[in-house]
Amino acid sequence: VFEKAAPSVVYIDTFVEQRDAFSTNILEVPLGTGSGFVWDERGHIVTNFHVVRQAKTAQIAVLSKVFDDADENGLSIKATNDSSINALSSPATSRRNDGGVVNFSRKVYKARVIGVDPGKDIAVLKIDAPVSDLYPIDVGTSKGLRTGQSAFAIGNPFGLDHSMTVGIISGVGREVKSPTGRPITNVIQTDAAINPGNSGGPLLNSSGKLIGINTSIYSPSGASAGIGFAIPIDTVKLIVDTLIRDGKVVRPILGISYLESKQARALGIEKGVLVLDVPTTSAAFKAGMRGTNRTESGLIDLGDIIIKIEDM
Repeated sequence: VFEKAAPSVVYIDTFVEQRDAFSTNILEVPLGTGSGFVWDERGHIVTNFHVVRQAKTAQIAVLSKVFDDADENGLSIKATNDSSINALSSPATSRRNDGGVVNFSRKVYKARVIGVDPGKDIAVLKIDAPVSDLYPIDVGTSKGLRTGQSAFAIGNPFGLDHSMTVGIISGVGREVKSPTGRPITNVIQTDAAINPGNSGGPLLNSSGKLIGINTSIYSPSGASAGIGFAIPIDTVKLIVDTLIRDGKVVRPILGISYLESKQARALGIEKGVLVLDVPTTSAAFKAGMRGTNRTESGLIDLGDIIIKIEDM
């Protein structure tokens, strides 16, 4: 599983700009690290929004294959893939022994943000890397996941690049909060160790296929306590495709605020939803809906009460 998926996993370094205390120079200061994975051969990288939220710039390290072939005299002849002028190479970081030996060298590319969806904690970045350096991850499905089946998390916890942890799916249909405070539903719970730096990395099934994005943990200490959460890939696919196409995600809203049912009953409203406020920029205002307000004499002037939507 690791050998199949590791080349698709990337290491993300984020930076902020800071003025030098002794000059007027603007310096790039490291902010943090995270994980992500290659989505397609066009260089799109998927990660969590909170990994890049406060960053001014980001760099992404990918694994590039280097092939070694032994000649008749036992000498090693090395052929490397085409590399970008902007890429920075580092020594080989892993090796596969299955006949022909394959080394992976580390190359770093500047990244730019294509689009983000803070409500689902998803971000899409892009690097200008040659196709030979890109290994898109094998996307599976989160439909039909069962508690107890194996789960594998790959990422860069505490800066230790390409680490894998193994566990099971502990539960499905969980709910966590996004960076904006909105709930993310149908989240996968796993006991595969997820630590700081794992955010944005893939959660895989036993076939090495992507089933979720590791996003958060529940822990009083900040380190793994055996309760980690991943956004299901079926949710991710729709959002990523939309961000790549449009650069943003637009969700429909009703455009009103309303009174909770318990409070509405105190005002004598037994059926329907009382409209509290209708912003002037909303579609509801343009449709003529009216909110609740207080008169000059201090009395409450009730707004519209929604009792039915179409035939429901």
